[in-house]
Parts: sequence; C-alpha cells; structure tokens
Amino acid sequence: MSAWIGQGDVVLFQGDSITDAGRVRDNGNDLGRGYALMAAAQFSATYPEKQVQFLNRGISGNRVVDLQKRWDQDCLNLKPNLVSIYIGINDTWRRYDRNDPTSTESFEAGYRDLLTQTAETGAKLVLIEPFVLPVPEDRKQWREDLDPKITVVRELAREFDARLVCLDGLFAQASSRAESAFWAPDGVHPSPAGHALIAKAWLQAVGAIE
Repeated sequence: MSAWIGQGDVVLFQGDSITDAGRVRDNGNDLGRGYALMAAAQFSATYPEKQVQFLNRGISGNRVVDLQKRWDQDCLNLKPNLVSIYIGINDTWRRYDRNDPTSTESFEAGYRDLLTQTAETGAKLVLIEPFVLPVPEDRKQWREDLDPKITVVRELAREFDARLVCLDGLFAQASSRAESAFWAPDGVHPSPAGHALIAKAWLQAVGAIE
C-alpha cells in the first residue's frame, strides 16, 4: 500500500474553505482543522518512514479563477510531488447568493489550465469532486448548476490520469445513515464527521488504506 506517495514527497492540498478549514495563513506548515489535517496525520502515523511533507494552501471563498491567479506562488513554486485539488462549490454558490455565476465552460477551461500547468511538472494529481446536500432546502436547486461541474471534474480526472475522490455519491450514501445536517450543517461545509469521511476517501484514493 501507499507506493503511490513516495519517500520524502511533498503533498499539497489546494482548494477553498473546506480545504482551508481555519488554517493559520502565516504558518506555512499549518494544515487547518479539516480533512487535510486528518489525512496527513493518519498517513504520517501509518507510514512514518516515508517522511512525507504535507502542505495546505486552501483559501476560503476561492473559485477556479482564484486558484489560477495564485497557482505559481501557491502550487508550482512549492514543487509538490502530488497536488490534491478540491474546488467548485463556490463556482456554483456565487450564482445563487451574488448573481455571479461561473459557466460550466469557463469552469472547465480554468480547471484544465491548472491541471495542464501541474502535469507539466510531473506531479501526480488527486481531484476531489464537490458535493452539496439539501440543507437547507434551497440547496436542491443548486444541482442544476453543480452537477455539470461534477461531471467536468470526473472527465478531467480521466483525461489527466488523476486519482478521483467521488464525494457527491459518498455524502449522499452517508446521508442514508444519518441526516444530511450531521455530515454538513449548511449542506456545504462538512462537520468533523464529514471531514473524516473525506479524509478516509482521500487516503483510499491514494492507496494508503483499503
């Protein structure tokens, strides 16, 4: 197991508030309090001999276009061996709370640009698809905007030979065991249990656990 992440690798988590998870921005090694911390902690406890360095550069509120603006500084310059990207929910959310939509086409173009730049460095890729749960009820109408973006992430994962973390179905399945609000109180931001769900799925995707 875990051969996909090598000795001394640098693993970078990128994304929005779900990745950010309250990290201390002026501490470059702070991983926040969410799935990135949980995944890094479990990996490091299981494979201490690998001495893998984990970094988190998620920023709350980010959309694909925001990642593009800071990709040199917050990704390429860090020379990661593996880049994990979790983006997309704000590209949908801004349509509904600020009338500032991101079309599926521009989302795909921006995401492809990030992946193309990263793939050229030889870094491995993990893509985490966005999800939304119907808490509150108005989140249900978001599906018309989010579902095509989820499809984009899945297709890009195949195109770029990335590992894919299929969160949308995972959270839907989890919501059959406990109410949606247990996993994400606002339908978007995971609870601690929700973050643990993501961390486990991420570790499975990279072959660190079964």
